[in-house]
Amino acid sequence: MTLQDQYKKWQENTLKKSLDKFPERKNKFETSSGIELPRIGLPPEVDPDYEAKFNFPGEFPFTRGVQPTMYRSRFWTMRQYAGFATAEETNKRYLYLLQHGQTGLSVAFDLPTQIGYDADDPIAQGEVGKVGVSISTVEDMARLFDQIPLDKVSTSMTINAPAGILLAMYIAVAKRQGVEMKSLRGTIQNDILKEYVARGTYIFPPAPSMRLITDIFSFCAREIPNWNTISVSGYHIREAGSTAVQEVAFTLANGIAYVEAAIRAGLSVDEFAPQISFFFNAHNNLLEEVAKFRAARRLWAKIMRDRFKAHKPASWQLRFHTQTAGSTLTAQQPENNVVRVTLQALSAVLGGTQSLHTNSMDEALWLPTEKSVRVALRTQQIIAYESGVADSVDPLAGSYLIEYLTDQIEQGATEYIFKIDEMGGALTAIERGYMQSEIQNAAYEAQQAIERGEQVIVGVNRFQVEENLTLERLKVDPAIEVAAHERLKKFRDNRDQGKVGQLLERLKVVAQGTENLMPLFIECVENSITLGEICNTLRVVWGEYVAEGF
Repeated sequence: MTLQDQYKKWQENTLKKSLDKFPERKNKFETSSGIELPRIGLPPEVDPDYEAKFNFPGEFPFTRGVQPTMYRSRFWTMRQYAGFATAEETNKRYLYLLQHGQTGLSVAFDLPTQIGYDADDPIAQGEVGKVGVSISTVEDMARLFDQIPLDKVSTSMTINAPAGILLAMYIAVAKRQGVEMKSLRGTIQNDILKEYVARGTYIFPPAPSMRLITDIFSFCAREIPNWNTISVSGYHIREAGSTAVQEVAFTLANGIAYVEAAIRAGLSVDEFAPQISFFFNAHNNLLEEVAKFRAARRLWAKIMRDRFKAHKPASWQLRFHTQTAGSTLTAQQPENNVVRVTLQALSAVLGGTQSLHTNSMDEALWLPTEKSVRVALRTQQIIAYESGVADSVDPLAGSYLIEYLTDQIEQGATEYIFKIDEMGGALTAIERGYMQSEIQNAAYEAQQAIERGEQVIVGVNRFQVEENLTLERLKVDPAIEVAAHERLKKFRDNRDQGKVGQLLERLKVVAQGTENLMPLFIECVENSITLGEICNTLRVVWGEYVAEGF
């Protein structure tokens, strides 16, 4: 069959189904000179490797995109990661962003929330609302989403160790709004392995942590089919200093571990795999980043089809969110960060991301202001509406350099995954400190290159200027911590203490067994049990994870 015959078959089958469901944004896509842009570019001659390495968009191995028309039908979800101070303050920011064209919400939680402590816990002192929003109760969650219909937005929550509990609160708030669980759309990060590797906001040891994750997989497969149950994160691995190859390899190795854990828990791979999503970093080397995203898609498709014998095409698809690289932002000449973020966002779009967060110019200095967040959002909108790169699927396909880089990244990541498999899998590799050591070595080499001047950072090791910063600064009022304490006291005083005690005792029993914990989490939060009380109960049963030195 010739390439043109394959193309015609794709048009008649895959493309037609997609267009019936998601018509394209325009009848005609063309340049300013009136040159019509084809939906996809094809090689001029028959390429014997085309079907195996590229194929058509929306078909295995998805190198060219997970949807047949990609952004010609719908732009990526424009999500600005936001959360600070109180639920009310963050809610105002969400409403502001939605008014300015954001199409999805992304929640940043403060450190106490991320590690399962209430705002009035002594360990939370000085950290309440500082790097994200403080959420201790279902009432906090209700205030966070006040005036925001949860059946109309897609919400991403960057939460890991207590992900199931925060999801339970979200479900409880949706029920108050009269929204059925099946209507909810969004993502919880829920990726504990990368916490052990690169980030550190873990609570429990690996075994119960993996049990929480598979409980969420099972519950959501039945009850919330449009919810992404995990966002396997390479972002933080890259922020910790990994290379692009390591980011792909370690992220997919962790993804393999989650799939294996779910299968061991008795789930069918096609039951949960379509709800797995990924989260990648977009760094400064535009061409490498584009190739990275394409290689990751192709490699994951092969892993799911060939290794895990998944049958559904949806199980083979690597769908991902992207965030521009916080570690590349500079405090020096912060306006330069607008350019960095633009290049990084462009790489994510050229690489086929499903949703995108663009960092603000001032994030190397403090929490971003409304103005800087608006500029970051406008960056995405300019790429979408003005640049033309969203008008054709996989526009860089066929570039000799892009295809070379795509092959090299896939090969390098495959070699890493093979090494990790030989060790016994991602968890064993983490326990041995293998991933951590590889990342540390890469970060050290990168820093040495900067200090030697081999890697130029504009405004830092070359092209410096003397400057006085004139940017507006966002400050979090320390009084919010005092107010949170008072609110929690009233919250606890006005609940059924007997019911609370009964549910916490039941939680201990269920945590020791194999029953799915998600329905009980929902019942607990609906009966005014706090995040910290649930996590502390689980700490008694499971203990806490303590990282060993390597």
